[in-house]
Amino acid sequence: MSTDPLDGVEEGPAWWDHEAGPVVRPYMVTGGRVRPVTVDFDLITYLVATATLAADTPSPEHQAILALTQEPRAVAEVASRVDLPLGVVRVLLCDLLSDGLIARYDPPPTDHLPNVETLQAVIHGLRAL
Repeated sequence: MSTDPLDGVEEGPAWWDHEAGPVVRPYMVTGGRVRPVTVDFDLITYLVATATLAADTPSPEHQAILALTQEPRAVAEVASRVDLPLGVVRVLLCDLLSDGLIARYDPPPTDHLPNVETLQAVIHGLRAL
């Protein structure tokens, strides 16, 4: 008696994985789009959902992102938790942003912060005390 669960099962279509179920290519999740339409998201940009889960969101991936962003999360963390490539997540985030379902909070610019030389001079001065 065989213990292999796939014994006697015919090979399925190329998009079917017997262990994981249907496998969809990332470009199918985004409708073939490879770049965000309006804005690009930095890895440390924080996202917050502006609404609770919307029943009319286009896909389960959008719903998963909305669920994750009920609390502020960085783009990198969202991509990691939904287990999708970063490029795909950026396209999906652009969809949600354009629909007004999420808000983004970019990190402050670093232009007004002291440069490395100034910080090193302060450290050396403190060590000399």
